[in-house]
Amino acid sequence: MNANTIANKYLEALEEANIEKVLSLFTPDALVSSPLYGERKAADFYPELFEDTSSSKLTLKGVMEGKSTRDCTDLISIWFYFDWTLANGEPAPFNVVDVLEVDKGSRLITKLNIVYDTFNIRSSFNLSKKQTSL
Repeated sequence: MNANTIANKYLEALEEANIEKVLSLFTPDALVSSPLYGERKAADFYPELFEDTSSSKLTLKGVMEGKSTRDCTDLISIWFYFDWTLANGEPAPFNVVDVLEVDKGSRLITKLNIVYDTFNIRSSFNLSKKQTSL
């Protein structure tokens, strides 16, 4: 799969909150590093993200390709607007760049690094987590 195909499939699965579809793009041991959730296995991250989500609308802004300076791993960066509504109904929209480390052979994601400023949404996120855990 090329970078644009991976980006579009990923955003489609994310917007649909389809765990099987999103995990099919990752290796079984893939990791996700998130400013709100920390680093965890993709298989653990997405169920929690989708549980914390009432709805989402994603708008692709750009796709970039490159190589890691550390080990020449293929990188795909997806820049998009995440119009996120938390499980408690609170809006928490933001612009984000997801940096995907991709296996050369399988073209599956081995690690996803999520990059965005949480300042405007952190208090709403923390409140929603408290309300939905009661």
